[in-house]
Amino acid sequence: MKLRTTLPLLALLACTPCLAQNEVIITEEPVAIPEQAQDPNEPFTVVEEMPQFPGGQEALFAYIGKEMKYPEDAVENGVQGVVYVTFVVETDGKISGARVLRGFFGECDKEALRVVSGMPNWIPGKQRGKEVRVQYNLPIRFKL
Repeated sequence: MKLRTTLPLLALLACTPCLAQNEVIITEEPVAIPEQAQDPNEPFTVVEEMPQFPGGQEALFAYIGKEMKYPEDAVENGVQGVVYVTFVVETDGKISGARVLRGFFGECDKEALRVVSGMPNWIPGKQRGKEVRVQYNLPIRFKL
């Protein structure tokens, strides 16, 4: 009987040093990691001032609505969805490298690319006060 009460007491006493908290003091200064330079040809994805369509977002939606022609095949088949187009707004505001990120119907994908490629020049994006290339993703909705 005495052994039953003694063993748990010994186990508790043996673990007491394990429960003590030790304080760790770091005396060295943290190492500074140098900032990597951005490749001037690589477009930014996020900048301090994002590029803008002339007239703002409402003007962009109006432009897309005016220029987009719903493909006849898509109308006949009752096809609806969203085409995600990516492109680069250059430092002079021109659109380059337009391509479909995610499409849903070939004719709608082509129409979205046609509309984006024909857009007027944008107001370019800026980083640290300097105009830079910015990659922009634009969803274009096809709805009957």
